[in-house]
Amino acid sequence: MDYFGIKEHSIKGRYVTHRNIEEYLKASNRSFELEFLGPSVLGHSIKSVTLGTGRIRVLMWSQMHGNESTTTKSVLDFLNFLNTGTEQAVKILKNCTVKIIPMLNPDGAARYTRINANEVDLNRDAQNLSQPESVVLRRTYDDFKPHYCFNLHDQRTIFNVGSSPKPATASFLAPASDPKRSISKSRKKSMQLIGAIQLQLNTYIPGQIGRYNDTYNPNCVGDTFQALGTPTVLFEAGHFPGDYEREKTREFIFYALVSALETIAENTHLDLDLSHYTDIPENNKLFFDILIRHLDAVDPSFRNKNSVGLVYQEELKDGEIHFRPKIEMAGDLTDHFGHQTYDCRNPKDLTALEQQTFWKDVKP
Repeated sequence: MDYFGIKEHSIKGRYVTHRNIEEYLKASNRSFELEFLGPSVLGHSIKSVTLGTGRIRVLMWSQMHGNESTTTKSVLDFLNFLNTGTEQAVKILKNCTVKIIPMLNPDGAARYTRINANEVDLNRDAQNLSQPESVVLRRTYDDFKPHYCFNLHDQRTIFNVGSSPKPATASFLAPASDPKRSISKSRKKSMQLIGAIQLQLNTYIPGQIGRYNDTYNPNCVGDTFQALGTPTVLFEAGHFPGDYEREKTREFIFYALVSALETIAENTHLDLDLSHYTDIPENNKLFFDILIRHLDAVDPSFRNKNSVGLVYQEELKDGEIHFRPKIEMAGDLTDHFGHQTYDCRNPKDLTALEQQTFWKDVKP
C-alpha cells in the first residue's frame, strides 16, 4: 500500500483544529456525504462524513479530547484511502457504511485541552449528557444504529508495553459493559476484532501494542455503548521513538483502521480465539521522556535519589505545541525507561546535559 500517496499532507503535527477540518472538507473532491450534526459550546460546527452502501454500519469519532489529534489525522488518511478505488477500499464500501466524526470537540482542539469550553471531559459525560457535544454523539449513535463503534484517542508517552522497554505505540481496549467486566456478546466481538487488528499491526510494530485498562466506568462513552450492545473498540495512539509530532504513529493507526474495516467487511474475526486479545500485554506507565541516571556521580549526597525522570508538558504557544520538560519523579528508577536517557557517569552524557536548559533544574 502506498501510504505516502494516500496521506493527507495538508494536515500534520500535534495542533489540529476545526479550521483544518473545514479546509480539508472544502478542498476535498472526494465522494462522501457531509452532514451537520450540531454546534459545540462556542458554536463551531460538528460534522460527520459518511461513505459506503454496505449493511454493516460503523461509527467512529475522533478528538473527543481536544489535545488528542493523532487519530484525527489517521481518519483523514483513511477517508482518502476509501476514495482510491482499490480492491480493499471497494470491498469496504460495498459491505460497510462508515460514518466518521473527525472532530467531536472543536473548542478543546482550538485551546489544545482535553476538556470542552465548559471544562467538561466529554468522555465522562455519557450518562449526564450535559454538553452539546455529548448530545451530538449520542443522537448520532441512536439515529445511525451502528453495528460497531470506534472511540479514537491519544495516550501519553509514559506508557510502555507490559514490563518491556518498548513504548505502547498503539493500544486497544474492548471496554467492559458491567462492573464485573463480563464478556458479553458485544464485548466478545470487540475482543475478536482487536485480536485481528493486532495480528496485522504487529507486522509493523512488533512488541509495541498494548492493552488498555478495562476498569468499568458507566460515564465513559465506550463503556456505555458496549453496555447498549454495540461492539466498541477504543483506539489509543501512543509514542513511537523520536516521533513527538505523531506522524509515524498516525501511519500505524491508519493501518489499524484499514485492517479493522477490512476484517469487519469480511467477518473474518468472528471465529478468532479470544487469546489473540487477552495475550496482548497490558499498558504500564514506566516511561519518562527524559531519564537521568546516576546523579550521585555529580554529587555523592544524591546516592539515595540518584535518578530523575522528566515528562514533557505540552504547551500551546503562537499556534504551535512546545514541549517543556518537568521533573515527574526522583529516586530509585531502575525499573523505569527513558525515551532519552543520560548517564552521569558517562562524560559525553554529562557534557550533553550541561547544554540542556532543564539541567539547571536537575543538577545537584
